[in-house]
Amino acid sequence: MYPYRLSNILIGYLNLATLLASIPIIGAGLWLAKSSTTTCSSILQTPLLVIGFAVLLISLAGFVGACFHVAWALWLYLVAIIVLITFLLGLTAFGFAVTAGGGGTQVYGRPYREYHISDYSSWLQKRMQDIKYWRPALACVVGSKACAKIQNWTPMDYLQHDLTPIQSGCCKPPTACQYSGGMPVGAQDEDCYRWNNAPNILCYECNSCKAGVMEQIRQDWHKISILNVIVLVALICICSCACCAFKNARRSSSEYPYGVNHMSKINPRWDYYWYLKQNISVV
Repeated sequence: MYPYRLSNILIGYLNLATLLASIPIIGAGLWLAKSSTTTCSSILQTPLLVIGFAVLLISLAGFVGACFHVAWALWLYLVAIIVLITFLLGLTAFGFAVTAGGGGTQVYGRPYREYHISDYSSWLQKRMQDIKYWRPALACVVGSKACAKIQNWTPMDYLQHDLTPIQSGCCKPPTACQYSGGMPVGAQDEDCYRWNNAPNILCYECNSCKAGVMEQIRQDWHKISILNVIVLVALICICSCACCAFKNARRSSSEYPYGVNHMSKINPRWDYYWYLKQNISVV
């Protein structure tokens, strides 16, 4: 029987580790799916679920291939790992690129921040300006009932309590707006004119609301990217060990499982001596 080598043992343990690492990725995707009415980050849940289940299945295949020395299974596993690393690296880089910027501006004398749509990437801006993407996002904002939580706040509450990005952008007019008799006075930001005190209108059509949704997406993506980086490091280590395990699996099915005896090419008697040596060592 072909003995287990260090690389096979490592690939087994590392695949077990990635099996466990795929669980939080799948959990993050399911969390986004479950709480999308709060975070408005449903556009991220599908890629995360795909990656999580892909890591789960590939790790399972690699674990079986390493244990049973199936060369073709390890070859497919190695190809899949390289593809997955490339895809995950690209997705993580893309996520950081499209969620760059933002962070909001601290309002003087207030504990909360306000957000501006121009601070975010053009890719996110185009998505939020497109009615096909904005309507589902707006529906999740309204469904979250984030504004209902602060509808009874007094002016003093706004001086003492922080606001989420969605509450800051969608549930109130910009702090700089000035009103007289419920009507905006003078030339002001367009959002000041879009604001309406009606619970079903508020500032849902304001650019500040879209900026608040983008800020929530940015925060959620940066948290999830930490998991992606951890999985990337694990996959790169596994890929290195998988190369050795693949060589070992091919060697186990060859004529010389302990390595090719190059002396046999010079003198065929070396095959017999090599056979005796291996059997004596086993006894």
